Amino acid sequence: MLSTVFLSSVQAETINVSPSDDLQTVLDKVQDGDQVILSQGIYYGNFILSKTVELTGVEGAVLDGSNKGHTLQVDSTDSYIHNIRIQNWGVNLTTLDSGVFVSRGATNTRIENNYLQGGGFGIWVDATAGTQIVENKIEGDLSMRSSDRGNGIHLYNVTGTLAKGNEVWHTRDGLYIDTSNKNELIGNYLHDLRYGVHYMYSYHNLVKDNVTTNTRTGYALMQSKYLTVIGNRSKNDANYGILMNYITNSTLIGNRVEGVQNNRNPHMQQQTNLAGLEGKALFIYNSLFNEIRDNLIAESDLGIHLTAGSEDNVLSGNAFISNKEQVKYVATRPQDWSKDGVGNFWSDYLGWDMDSDGIGDVQYEPNDSVDRLLWKFPSAKLLLNSPAVETLRWVQRQFPVLKSEGVVDSYPLMAVPEIFHDSAAKPEQNSAQLVEN
Repeated sequence: MLSTVFLSSVQAETINVSPSDDLQTVLDKVQDGDQVILSQGIYYGNFILSKTVELTGVEGAVLDGSNKGHTLQVDSTDSYIHNIRIQNWGVNLTTLDSGVFVSRGATNTRIENNYLQGGGFGIWVDATAGTQIVENKIEGDLSMRSSDRGNGIHLYNVTGTLAKGNEVWHTRDGLYIDTSNKNELIGNYLHDLRYGVHYMYSYHNLVKDNVTTNTRTGYALMQSKYLTVIGNRSKNDANYGILMNYITNSTLIGNRVEGVQNNRNPHMQQQTNLAGLEGKALFIYNSLFNEIRDNLIAESDLGIHLTAGSEDNVLSGNAFISNKEQVKYVATRPQDWSKDGVGNFWSDYLGWDMDSDGIGDVQYEPNDSVDRLLWKFPSAKLLLNSPAVETLRWVQRQFPVLKSEGVVDSYPLMAVPEIFHDSAAKPEQNSAQLVEN
């Protein structure tokens, strides 16, 4: 039975709804400022919220879209949706089927503490401003192929959106940001996905304190400018920890990328042939004028791969630890990865520090001409430890004039920067809290 309670002199009401009521009729008749509370039970339908209201539910309240369209479409401004299970929306990606679809003009919508489960898009925000997506759990449909699923949270042409403290898994990508400026992604836990965070054509975004694990790519940053990427973690992602493709004028500071190895990712372990699928902690492709500082790159197949004209980037204060191969740089233009007398820490550096200033007295050179030869002709790896290859390396050392240009670190650090000593446990603690909430 539907009942109302008057709250104030401005006629705002609290409206209690049960599954026996026609929820859409209730939503059509409410006034701006009303609160609608769903009692326990399942509400079947594809609902449209056209008034500025608070829509919430007691424990066990479920909106079910009957496997078609949007389960809930928000057309009103300043609405608040929270504490509801939302499920079984459609799977037609062409029509953007979503658990919650925030339409154009629905500014300042807040979506908080909901559980969403379905095959299409979890939350789609369409060309609007001021949306807040906070502490939701969004689960995709594992029975569908990854490419057929929607993204957990999809922002299209939006500004001023905050996505904070959400957990997303088994969708296609976790957070997808397309042609959207001045948004913030903070403290989200993204796992068992294709890409954790996926950027396309977006400017002036903040990506902070997020955690990705067991994805194919933790952070796929593409075709964007002025990104601030700080304090994030990638752990056991398969192909790439952080991928930068046509990224310019951006900042990556204090991120931790660990264990980017195919054989450590449970999804990749199911494949029988992993040959040639080396995991790259940091991949930089045609990206310029970026600051990459104070990041931890560790225990991955390849620490950093820089290619396709990626120049004029500043790399300093980073720690490259126990990667099978630290650096892959195929070009011949010289690059010095240090700034103002501060380089990076390299766990395989064999130099010395006679004056005890914390800086190595000889520069670090991760690659030589033999490495480039092996990258160009992979089959030559069969000769890796042969007398011929060792002779080539000896000739390079004895006659530096024969050595091609490449990456050097003129001021290699002798110890791991202290920033990583103090914060080692914080990302895992954050992700555990997100799982428990």
